Amino acid sequence: MLAEVDELKTRKPKIALAIKEAMEKGDLKENAEYHAAKEELMHVQRRIAELENKLGAARILEDQANIPTDKVYIGATAHVKDETGEMMKFTLADASESDPTQGIISVTSPIGQALLGQGVGSTVKVAIGKGGYKLTIQKITRE
Repeated sequence: MLAEVDELKTRKPKIALAIKEAMEKGDLKENAEYHAAKEELMHVQRRIAELENKLGAARILEDQANIPTDKVYIGATAHVKDETGEMMKFTLADASESDPTQGIISVTSPIGQALLGQGVGSTVKVAIGKGGYKLTIQKITRE
């Protein structure tokens, strides 16, 4: 997120210059370059504010030694078995950090919500599809 904020902040002066150049071309009512640059500037400013707000409220989980390992919380990896006996593992993360292809899922996803706060041995029902499906937590680690 910090890298994205930095990149967006470096784009702002370039966009401001594009706005200035478009203004110099005359009539702003029918100046597509001007309106596009203004819209892009608003988008960049909105995104910077959104990221800075998230960063201001963020907690870095560097020292995970003090976080209980008996339940699934953000940053934990839940090793689960489905109803067919297949083993899977899911690491819970914030939505902005999720990458389901790597097994990193959002705490707000159906699986994340089902696992959150549950302990080893718990069987949870994931509300997906008609009847959903069940997962049993086999182990919880912090990787």
